Amino acid sequence: MLAELSIKNFAIIEALTVSFEKGLTVLTGETGAGKSIIIDAIHLLAGARGSSEFVRYGEKRAELEGLFLIEDDNHPVYQKCEDFGIDVSDGMIILRRDLSSSGKSICRINGKLVTIAILREVGQYLVDIHGQHDNQELMNEENHIHLLDQYGGKKTKHALEDYLEVFGRYENLQRKINKLTENEQEMAHRLDLLQFQLDEIESADLQPREDEILQEEKNQISNYERIFDSLQNGYNALHGEHKGLDWVGHAMSNIENVGNLNHTLKELSEAISNVYYLLEDVSYQVRNELESLEFDPARLNFLESRLNEINHLKRKYGQSVDEVLAYSAKIEEEIDTIQNKDSHLHNLQKELDSILKDLAVEAKNVTSIRKTFAEVLTKEIHKELKELYMEKTRFDVQFNIKQKSVNETKYTASGIDEVEFFISTNPGEPLKSLSKTASGGELSRIMLAMKSIFSQHQGITSIIFDEVDTGVSGRVAQAIAEKIYRVSNGSQVLCITHLPQVAAMADTHLYIAKETRSGRTKTSVKPLGENEKIREIGRMIAGVEVTELTKEHAKELLALAHTSKS
Repeated sequence: MLAELSIKNFAIIEALTVSFEKGLTVLTGETGAGKSIIIDAIHLLAGARGSSEFVRYGEKRAELEGLFLIEDDNHPVYQKCEDFGIDVSDGMIILRRDLSSSGKSICRINGKLVTIAILREVGQYLVDIHGQHDNQELMNEENHIHLLDQYGGKKTKHALEDYLEVFGRYENLQRKINKLTENEQEMAHRLDLLQFQLDEIESADLQPREDEILQEEKNQISNYERIFDSLQNGYNALHGEHKGLDWVGHAMSNIENVGNLNHTLKELSEAISNVYYLLEDVSYQVRNELESLEFDPARLNFLESRLNEINHLKRKYGQSVDEVLAYSAKIEEEIDTIQNKDSHLHNLQKELDSILKDLAVEAKNVTSIRKTFAEVLTKEIHKELKELYMEKTRFDVQFNIKQKSVNETKYTASGIDEVEFFISTNPGEPLKSLSKTASGGELSRIMLAMKSIFSQHQGITSIIFDEVDTGVSGRVAQAIAEKIYRVSNGSQVLCITHLPQVAAMADTHLYIAKETRSGRTKTSVKPLGENEKIREIGRMIAGVEVTELTKEHAKELLALAHTSKS
């Protein structure tokens, strides 16, 4: 849910901080007071297109900040933030956006600088904004298939996962076939390049780990004097003038003389004996190393030349000899594939034909599940529309198969289905695309009916209705009020309204007002208490003058709303 919104130097708002609660929050006030400006600010925080015109006149920049609390540990916004390297702790996400008067925009999520595109991707999981002429998710036919899949829940998800596993193999084979059937001239150039690379690597006759082995040998020859001096000095310390080993032998003989007197002396004698024989063995190894040590300038020159040759290949084909050899094996396989293209194409096509049969089965299963849920969805939407006094309205989910050509089905990551919502608002009229039908008031009710259903499946934390109740009154207004309240049971709902019926259903009522101080217009937000609610709802009923009779009507409306909630 959106817990707090901070706005500074935005349109006619100088500085404003608003706290929001769960459930249904309505924003009311006179026309032009700034209600929609607050929604615009939330919209920009969620990644909407910005403009320097939003910056308050005379200021250098506008600052917007929103705190969202995420109570569901499995909410998809966590994965989205993780994908972009954004840390989320304590279930809090802070969106911030600064708009400069020059038109530039700076966006942050939990303090991390992000692009507007990333802000929009994260924001879509937090806020869903709907206006009277909403043409976003519900009104965009490209999104209808995703809405239907969300409605289908786990059953659709699992069917899609099975389909995508086969689709991934299908795409991989298609890429291989496309690569083999590309331009003949490009294929010839590719073959020449690969053959040159393979000849270059093979002529070097590389051996596994050769670079590591030769580098070690080079280090030894290059440091001949240092190694010789160290070994000579070490050997002399044991066997030379200092006779270190002799002194250890002398100590061993003395302790052995008393070793049988008690247990401690025996252990000391054995320890010194072990050390003596170990040092003696080491001294022989040092002597052998000295005797085998040899400085060979010719060998050093060969090693340097060979390592230069290897390093040249490593710069072109890999970080090590093993990587160069792996690359050699890879291009050798590709050369064989190109040279025997027809044979490989035949085998790949056979494999593709087999995969296509499996893919068709999985795609058909996805379509079948979608159509099953489409029937259930249609019934639910008809029920919702009936409650909104649109019982004669017909809703339908229509399916088409994607076509690559006249006789060839097109397989995509979402399957083979094209899904679109159609509606007819009057008896005798044909079904038309949802995005091309209905008047303002009808569209509001249709959208609200659909949102009542889809909000339970989308996981959006905050839903905002911006005057979706325009153009309705009477019993329809009451039905809309009850419907918006039902949506707020599953998600936080913020609603700008001019309907007293909707305002009466609110859990929280915020009054937006504007005033002029020092020649400048400023907007303020005030939470209303019970008596203030009565007066404001009375104003919404009667207009400017609020009479005692109007107040009684407002009280009655609040009482009816309370009964309806319970």
